[in-house]
Amino acid sequence: MMAIGIVYGDIGTSPLYVMKAIVNGLPKGLQANPDYIIGAISCIIWTLTLQTTIKYVIVTLKADNKGEGGILSLFALIRKKYRWAYIIAIIGASTLLADGIITPSITVISAIEGLNVLVPSIPIIPVTLAIIIAIFLIQPLGTARLGKPFGRIMFLWFTMIGILGIFALIHYPLIVKAFNPVYAIKLLISAPDIFVILGAVFLCTTGAEALYSDLGHCGLHNIRVSWIYVKSTLILNYLGQGAWVITHPNNIVPDINPFFTIMPAWFSFIGVAMATMAAIIASQALISGSFTIISEAISLDLWPNIKIKYPTEIKGQMFIPQINYTLMVLCTIIVLTFGSSSNMEAAYGLSITITMLMTTLLLFIYFFFMERPLWFSIPLISFFVTIESSFFIANMFKFAHGGWVTILIAGCIFCLMYIWYNGRRIKNHCATYVPIAPTIECLEKISVDESIPKFATHLVYVTRAKYPDDMESKISYSLINKQPKRADTYWFVYLHRSDEPYHFKYSVKTFVPQKMFRLDIYSGFKQGVHMDKFVHLICKEMEETGQVDLMSRYPSLREKNIEGDFRFVVVERIARNLDLPAIKRTLLFLYYLIKKYSTSDTQILDLDPSVVTLEYVPLRFSQLAGQIESRDSI
Repeated sequence: MMAIGIVYGDIGTSPLYVMKAIVNGLPKGLQANPDYIIGAISCIIWTLTLQTTIKYVIVTLKADNKGEGGILSLFALIRKKYRWAYIIAIIGASTLLADGIITPSITVISAIEGLNVLVPSIPIIPVTLAIIIAIFLIQPLGTARLGKPFGRIMFLWFTMIGILGIFALIHYPLIVKAFNPVYAIKLLISAPDIFVILGAVFLCTTGAEALYSDLGHCGLHNIRVSWIYVKSTLILNYLGQGAWVITHPNNIVPDINPFFTIMPAWFSFIGVAMATMAAIIASQALISGSFTIISEAISLDLWPNIKIKYPTEIKGQMFIPQINYTLMVLCTIIVLTFGSSSNMEAAYGLSITITMLMTTLLLFIYFFFMERPLWFSIPLISFFVTIESSFFIANMFKFAHGGWVTILIAGCIFCLMYIWYNGRRIKNHCATYVPIAPTIECLEKISVDESIPKFATHLVYVTRAKYPDDMESKISYSLINKQPKRADTYWFVYLHRSDEPYHFKYSVKTFVPQKMFRLDIYSGFKQGVHMDKFVHLICKEMEETGQVDLMSRYPSLREKNIEGDFRFVVVERIARNLDLPAIKRTLLFLYYLIKKYSTSDTQILDLDPSVVTLEYVPLRFSQLAGQIESRDSI
């Protein structure tokens, strides 16, 4: 039930605007032509079958990364061997995020326009904006809490549209000929403005990519079982709408929406209310999918590190405040800019065809990576590329009429991802790791050298060195070269994030008893990152076993049993006087510019700013000093 509520909201509300777009796309006088309408319905049925059922539900959902789905999860599976494929991945992710901005807008405004027919005094734009803002404001509750009631509502929705379709199609039973793909082929060959119609037909499958992204929210089995019922009711409704169009040629007027006209008059208010609730849930599907994409992008170093909250104990169900409220603002702008669902149809669909093409290309690389036989993968991928390329060409006709908006948004997101990924790689190639032993020896002497002012009682560095016997050269430089830091106790802390919600354990490596330690902390995703709290908790337990003395070393404070102070040092590298090609220098400059305005390391680690010292060291200091080989940072 939850899968129906979370996953199928987008594709489940497509009947609100698909037939309307098809009818408006046909030339005047041919809008109720049986051959064209049956052909269009046939295109819808086979698009849902080939694209959604076969490509996504049957084939693509198998390509999961530890239960998570989506185009970036697909890239994660192959990135170690095919790192260059990140370009394909970020193009697809960018266009999917752009699609997530317009989906809430078009679904909600389509539903409110249906209500406006019944109650003309209702202001469409203000009501639409109020609903969209409310959708984003309830996101902190999490998809689990939203999914349960949403699932029940969407089950009623699909049941309702299926029944409405049955009662409408009995007035023209010949509409069932649409199951025959010959009628779809005839339409593709003979219909005028076929690319306009194809662009409208494609809207029936726009939720398929979001379906894949929501794999981690609901699971493979739930999605597949639910799809059987969902697809059946969708097809019944499209058949019913087609039957109504054919049998009511005199009622076809500009912007007529067959979805609402097949409803009995007494049921109209209930139907519109259900459509509004379904539109809200459709928005939820894209929002939760956007959270998944951003989370995966962060883990793949494709997006700046930002705060992620987990309202439930399932890692796939998350809430990202910055993304949530950015989407809310952009959706508001889209509604105010376009003003009606008819205008939005021109902007809708173009970006998602690019996402689907990119997913298909990554799927082919994945098949190659998994050593699937070429006789299987080449024909299958070629088939999907042919279909999606046709839809892409059809949707390109929308570019000048609004499609440019989502492409512009996708382009901005792509640039951010490209800059972050490549700028970080350039920086990481300059990062070096050195053996920790020489630094430990030097620190032993510094800690008893009273000619050096004491920096802190307990000095803590968060390290990214995966191996306990290594240390980042920037930390060694900060401790010794930049400003010798005398402390009574030195701590080097490495954080491992766990997929278990409340998992927490740690290990301690002692370099110098009572004086220098490395802590490896293993924290579940529900624990969040609270570095100073973690360190204090572990230190207290170590004090109880006699491994460390936490009391202040100042006699006046020690005699009163006052605990010594803790000081955390965050070391940032700065790019200065680097001998790099102009393109790399530009990427590095833009990377640091993005980093400056994104979430800081202090915020990500949830450190108390009053006990944090932020230091800067030259990006290539360790290389200039002739220290050891470079490694990619973790």
